Amino acid sequence: MSADVTAVVVRLKLSLLRNGLRQSGGRRAAYVASVVITLLFAALQLLGLIALRGDEHAESVVVLLVAVLALGWAVMPLFFPGGDETLDPTRLVMLPLRPRPLVRALLAASLVGIGPLFTLCLLAGSVISVAHGASAYVVGVVAVVLALLVCVALARAVAAANLRLLTSRKGRDLAVLSGLVIAIGAQLVNFGAQRLGSNGLGELDPAAQVLKWVPPASAIGAVRSVSEGSYGFAVVQLALSAGALVGLIVVWSRHLTRLMTAPDGSTLQAAGESGTRERTSTGLGRLLPAGRTGTVVERSLRYIWRDPKTKAAWVTSLAIGLIVPVFNALQGTGSIYFACFAAGMLGIQMYNQFGQDTSAFWMVALTISSPRDAYVELRGRALALLVITLPYAAFVTVLTTAMLDDWARLPEALGLSFALLGAMLATGAWTSARFPYSIPQEGYKNVAPGQTGLAWISIFGGMIGAALLCAPVIALVIWLNVSAGGDEWSGLLLPVGSAYGALLTWLGLRLAAPRTAARLPEILAAVSKG
Repeated sequence: MSADVTAVVVRLKLSLLRNGLRQSGGRRAAYVASVVITLLFAALQLLGLIALRGDEHAESVVVLLVAVLALGWAVMPLFFPGGDETLDPTRLVMLPLRPRPLVRALLAASLVGIGPLFTLCLLAGSVISVAHGASAYVVGVVAVVLALLVCVALARAVAAANLRLLTSRKGRDLAVLSGLVIAIGAQLVNFGAQRLGSNGLGELDPAAQVLKWVPPASAIGAVRSVSEGSYGFAVVQLALSAGALVGLIVVWSRHLTRLMTAPDGSTLQAAGESGTRERTSTGLGRLLPAGRTGTVVERSLRYIWRDPKTKAAWVTSLAIGLIVPVFNALQGTGSIYFACFAAGMLGIQMYNQFGQDTSAFWMVALTISSPRDAYVELRGRALALLVITLPYAAFVTVLTTAMLDDWARLPEALGLSFALLGAMLATGAWTSARFPYSIPQEGYKNVAPGQTGLAWISIFGGMIGAALLCAPVIALVIWLNVSAGGDEWSGLLLPVGSAYGALLTWLGLRLAAPRTAARLPEILAAVSKG
């Protein structure tokens, strides 16, 4: 029975992925491109780890790598696009399935995908870099299997524990704090890497001495212990990883049982539905222009404030946009141009505008009957972003300038930031119409199954396009900095960059409007998938 359930669930996941790719040629191309890029990166990482073989600090590198990899498995499915596409267990709640067979089935289904294959490549490279002797390679095979299963089980246990949290209205707001913690942690890793580059791999040894006893890194530490003849240590390290796997499966099983048996808000009658309240426009609403533009701006700002996933994305972008330039300035390695990171992070919010509406986009689609309607809709959404991004980008730039005491470069940095923001608004409007994807409101995924590659192509393709559009302003900045007497004209970069960004935004909205109006049925089908 258990084997049958496992086979059915794995086939079901493969069918969902296959059917998602059959919907359009563009989606298939995006998925294939994402697979190729991921496998190419994994191959490069594998070759780098193999090249590390024989280095005295190889163990420290691979132990820390596996620890960071496990941390990524724990947080990526919850807070970032392209998360694990393992089936949502609550969709199987009406089926007569016991927890243990279901756990085994979902664990097997979780091993199907790009993420597990990427992890497998890194784990294999880690074993090769530290294994010496036949016995070490035999233990290495066991270590790779254990580490991979621990990573997958950790992701599933964390996701199951937070599923109700992310699906409740008030509870999902707590994900904002988690996103902020992740943003800060990523920057700490970045600064650690900078210090590592200046002081050498020996800086990793103290941390590795601790982490080689922490699962799943302890499994890789066992390979090095066998290579050195410390078989007792190897047995303990493998036992730690095996115990962690058993513990995670037990925790996962308990959360699955609770999810599939305990009532939630959908099965309890809502209280207090008899009273109604009349809503009036907020103070901001009264300041906005009348008509569709003001309505779209107010609606977009309400989504940012009220929708948990949208709010989490905004808070994370705001945090990273401030942390990168400020931390670099504090480290003494910063540049005023790092302030452009704020505009870049907030400009990403323009991508997948219609996917943020999810299935409610059909109400917006009913009001769009011409390219003019689509243009006004996109313009209102862009204005809502500018209400936040323009003052925030200016604030971060001025703060970075003050910390670096480089006031002469302030006009250049502001002009470049505004040009970058305009380019991202332009490409974001176009990719929103060309590569829309669904953001499921239920569960912990940020992209519907089968649309992961589409999401990455939309975001990174748009970012590359924005960088190319900013090339004239970047070239102007470089020319003024290298030419004699360029400082006298640097003040012109602020009006030039601002005007250029405004022009790019206008052109992007104009070009995206006809495509949006023509592709409304496809967009509606794509964003309603989740």
